[in-house]
Order: sequence, then C-alpha cells, then structure tokens
Amino acid sequence: MNKDLLVFEEVSKIYTSGDKKLLILDKINFTLKEGTSVAITGNSGCGKTTFLNIGGSLDKPTSGRVFYKDNQIDTLDDVGLSQFRSTNIGFIFQSHILLEDFSALENVCIPALIKKEPLRDVKKRAVKLLERVGLQQRLHHLPSKLSGGERQRVAICRALINNAELIIADEPTGSLDETASKEIEKLLFDLVKEENRTLLLVTHNLRLANECSVVYLLQNQKLQVLND
Repeated sequence: MNKDLLVFEEVSKIYTSGDKKLLILDKINFTLKEGTSVAITGNSGCGKTTFLNIGGSLDKPTSGRVFYKDNQIDTLDDVGLSQFRSTNIGFIFQSHILLEDFSALENVCIPALIKKEPLRDVKKRAVKLLERVGLQQRLHHLPSKLSGGERQRVAICRALINNAELIIADEPTGSLDETASKEIEKLLFDLVKEENRTLLLVTHNLRLANECSVVYLLQNQKLQVLND
C-alpha cells in the first residue's frame, strides 16, 4: 500500500488587504499518496495555485498543518524551506521560467549545481533527460531559439534533475497550442511513471485532469473528489 507523501490537516488560507480578509482555502484535509498522480481542477481564481504553493512550501497556511512524509514543513524557516524544496520537489509552471542567457542544457543543470552536485554527473543526467524528450539536437540552444513546446520540455527535465519525489505542475500546458499540449502531456505522464515520481497537477483542463488517477474539484474554498 502506498504511503502518505503530502498531507494537509485543516489547512486554511486567508489573504488580508487593508481591513478586508479574503478566505481562499477553508479547513482543507488532503492526502497525496506516494507514486500516484492527482489533479486539482476548478475555475480561475478558485485558489488552485494557492493550494499548490502551500503544498510545494512556497507559501504557508494561515492555519492548519502541512506534512511531508510525517515531517511538518509549514513550521520550517526560510533556509529549511529552501533546502526542503531543492531536495524533495520539482516545479513545472505554465510559464517555463527558463534563464534566457543559459542554454537548454545549462537550465536543466542549474538546480543540481545549486545543491553542489558534481558537474560531470549532473551534465550526464541532464543530457539523458533532454534526449528522452527529443531535444538531443537542441542542448546548446538558448530559450529564445526554442519553441514553446520545446521550452516546456526543458522545464520538465529541470523539474526531474534532482530526483525529487514530488513533481508539482501548475497549468503545464496552459500556454501551448493543442498539438504541443498533447505532446507535453504525454511526455509528462510517461516521465513521471518511468522515473517513479508522484505528480500533483493543477489544471482547468478536465481532459488533462482525467489522465490522473484521482481528480479533485476546488470550489467555494473546499476540496471534493470528482473521481477516485
């Protein structure tokens, strides 16, 4: 039986602006099992990205607790959170957020080099990943010379370079056309399976969401299962 990887306990998030308070998440309980793929869907502005940011330790809940493998992570300081993210989580965003002055290969290598891993080992793994996504002829191209789909392939490789167990993807195909979207979707799910990763995906695209083993709807600050 798969173990619990990421757990929300009574997680709420409130944003304050002046005298106004906006409730985004309301006492959410959520469990992500190791080796599974889970999608969070819902209308724009419903709090999907806030949910991901808390799960990925980019933000903290206003109340409630967040656990990763039984370790409470919402209480970590900035240094602890940074170390936690670099070791355990790979991020894929709608906007690829590649460094424009660095090649595809260099962009993929950066997270591992920040962890001070040996350059030779990092480059070997990065090349292997880029070859896997069909970019063996584009290793030394700058992002400006790559198509949108190619840039997102680089971003996927970057998310996998540190062997992070949890891959968090926020609308990973939202900025791509239909053909490129389908290619990236297949690559993402294939790689997650091949690399034995856990995927937490946010999307408004129900077709993409249904590729996951479990789909949740975030609506009215609450989370409910659509399929299981």
